[in-house]
Amino acid sequence: MLGRLVLFTAGVTAGAIATWKLAVEPWYREWGVTTDDAVKALAGDDLVASPTVVDTRAIEIAAPPAAVWPWLVQMGYGRAGWYSYDAVDMVGKSVDRIVPEWQTLAEGDIMPTQPGGGFRAAAVDPGRALVLYLDGDMVAEQIKAAQEAKVEAASTNVRATGQVMATGFPTDFEASWAMVLEPVGDDRSRFIARFRVRLGEGSPATRVAGPVMGFGVFAMMRKQMLGIRDRAERAHGSGEAAEGVAMPGAVAIEVSATEPLPVEPASAPA
Repeated sequence: MLGRLVLFTAGVTAGAIATWKLAVEPWYREWGVTTDDAVKALAGDDLVASPTVVDTRAIEIAAPPAAVWPWLVQMGYGRAGWYSYDAVDMVGKSVDRIVPEWQTLAEGDIMPTQPGGGFRAAAVDPGRALVLYLDGDMVAEQIKAAQEAKVEAASTNVRATGQVMATGFPTDFEASWAMVLEPVGDDRSRFIARFRVRLGEGSPATRVAGPVMGFGVFAMMRKQMLGIRDRAERAHGSGEAAEGVAMPGAVAIEVSATEPLPVEPASAPA
């Protein structure tokens, strides 16, 4: 009896692993992509030379790249938000409008994920591509600088997310996040997002948490891409996207990791 139970359990486990590897994982790692999307070279591919993981996702948007770009460039904690599950990574809600004062971003600027730190903008090509970058050394430097500057601590939900991320990623890592806009005809865009991540060996906990973290990133990213699509299409259809917003990139606002980053009050859009 015990032997049959062990064999049954082993069979169910093997079946679940096979289903995950053959069906679930390929679906979430290449959600929405065509064969061409998956293999084509994108901006930022050179930043992580030997990635452990490459995830590419894509979605079509009924608005031209110039109408989608403003929603990308204003992202960030304390800025427009991430258009995803705000209870996880924001204070308040992601905005549903284009904010002119958040339309400037230059290479080297920080797109904050929390007070005192975030991704570095590695490439800013207005209307075409935004590439963000982060590695273990940057995280350590940002934490040290924030402590020295006594930067206000992040909200509870963002701190909790950061603790989970710290468990799921080794300190030896580097990651690029490319968001590329390609025109489709005269009035549509193909929005392609690609993560390239190199993970160090890490701990046994890291290896166990890795697949779970990967699926969590996909869930957040899918929600974000749908949020950007819906906002861009709604604004483009109403003419709101073009109102008072020039193509960004001409003026840069430098954001230092050693300075406190602006954070909206919880009652206001973040």
